[in-house]
Amino acid sequence: MGLIGTIYGKWTLFVQSVYDWSLKYAAHPKALWILAAFSFIESSFFPIPPDILLIPMILATPATAYRDAAVCTISSVLGGFFGYVVGMFLYDAVAVPIFTFYDYMEQLEAFKGYYNSYGAWVVAMAGFTPFPYKVITITSGMTGLDLGVFTLASVLSRGARFFLLAFLLKRWGEPMKVFLEKNLGWLATLFFFLLFGGFLAIKAF
Repeated sequence: MGLIGTIYGKWTLFVQSVYDWSLKYAAHPKALWILAAFSFIESSFFPIPPDILLIPMILATPATAYRDAAVCTISSVLGGFFGYVVGMFLYDAVAVPIFTFYDYMEQLEAFKGYYNSYGAWVVAMAGFTPFPYKVITITSGMTGLDLGVFTLASVLSRGARFFLLAFLLKRWGEPMKVFLEKNLGWLATLFFFLLFGGFLAIKAF
């Protein structure tokens, strides 16, 4: 128990440092551009979700919550298009190393066979949940999922996720901020396991 407590303590300190960093950049004059960049790259290759910056930005200035959610949504969808292009045109040079990194190559051929039949639902699920959305954007381009279907599913799912977050934080921001800061360690742990579960779900296909 002592070792577990030490590890959890160090993890909590790390999470706190990330949270403090997020608060710092939430007040940055170019915070909106930083948020847009985070949202864009997360949809194609970056592992850290934009929520880590969106949440403190909304908590700091609730009046701009929906503007921030809109920027996050638009940038994330544009990043999704980039992932789609990677899958379509740069599969061997870029996509293969990414899928190899996620240890997904063996299951990929079987996955491609039925992906397009359920592509809209897969994109929507990945866009709304902690499931690794970047893998889905690349796969959509690689399998040639209809671009209109991909766009609609991405806009609806990413928009629902970020605007729901904006609504909740705008309406109950202060108590949620208190709860977040009080329980930062285990909330980050829960999110980590949800994200890890997403990667496990990938391998299950």
